[in-house]
Amino acid sequence: MSDFDESKNIKISVIVPTLNEEKLIGRFVSQFNNSLKKKYKFEIIVSDGGSRDATLSLLNGQIDSLVEHKENFKQNISRGRNQGALKSRGEVLVFLNADTCISDVDKFFYKIEKFMTESNVAALTCPIKVFPEEQILMDKIFHFCYNNYVRLLNKIMMGMGRGECHIIKKEFFEKVNGYNEKLNAGEDFELFTRLRKFGKIKIMNDVTVYESPRRYRKFGYRSVFWDWTKNSIWITVFKKSISKEWIEVR
Repeated sequence: MSDFDESKNIKISVIVPTLNEEKLIGRFVSQFNNSLKKKYKFEIIVSDGGSRDATLSLLNGQIDSLVEHKENFKQNISRGRNQGALKSRGEVLVFLNADTCISDVDKFFYKIEKFMTESNVAALTCPIKVFPEEQILMDKIFHFCYNNYVRLLNKIMMGMGRGECHIIKKEFFEKVNGYNEKLNAGEDFELFTRLRKFGKIKIMNDVTVYESPRRYRKFGYRSVFWDWTKNSIWITVFKKSISKEWIEVR
């Protein structure tokens, strides 16, 4: 585990659900060094869903807590995030996917510290884009449109935040009982619609979270967007996701 000084009061808990992430987990954890952790008083919790590859061995002592799913059933990402939250000590919960990296980590945590003082704001999110070194024209077009769609939904008070990056005050997370573990997809959208009833959702426009384009490359944007759309409609109308599982892409 990390040699971060645990005697310091933890303000922020970074929670990362993992499942067979050996290709990208090293890149993810390397963003957070001990000087940053001491400056902003955050911990890193990995909530692993039962990886069968080298994911856990690649953590290299750079995390503070590990939650392992060992029950005899497949865990969805909602449960993985909730299990990580149960282990958290921070006032703010930062949920990041293992295939992400942050454009400016120092500014990211600085903005979260400011967010902690805003009593009427329940959650933060930020624009999502594809890793710059892998970006193609279609990535730029899609994410420009989708990031503005997210901004629009928050402006009309629906509440929206993509699951690649959810930043939520713990008191609000507990108030809404966390992620809905009955949902196999669309859990990110559904959580923010519930959070919006208790406080504002703000977008950090000057910090970007980059994600791997692996799902878009495998299925294409049309298919991915259709999956997102039909699940959000199904959740809104029937309170359940239409997808039976969210297919793992590695």
